[in-house]
Amino acid sequence: MNELTFTVDRAHLSARRYILCGRISSAESNILQYELEEAMRDGYVCFVLNMRKITFLSSAGIRVLLMFYKKSKERGGSFHVENPSENVINVLGMTALDEMLLK
Repeated sequence: MNELTFTVDRAHLSARRYILCGRISSAESNILQYELEEAMRDGYVCFVLNMRKITFLSSAGIRVLLMFYKKSKERGGSFHVENPSENVINVLGMTALDEMLLK
């Protein structure tokens, strides 16, 4: 599984929830960034990303996570990663972002 796929969990109206699957490398981070920007344009400020099935998280992916964490906070919202895979836990732990991003 090389590409990033995601599903929007529409059951949660207070926050935009995504279930992500695959890899988040440079190209896929652009796709994720575009999706999150569209959701913000639609008025969402609270985001939850289920990353249980993410097999790889690059520095470009981390940049997108940090960018939207900051944008969400600036707009009075929130941004969290839930159910991270072992790979995501390791990367966020090595970059000391685990306490900020993990729910």
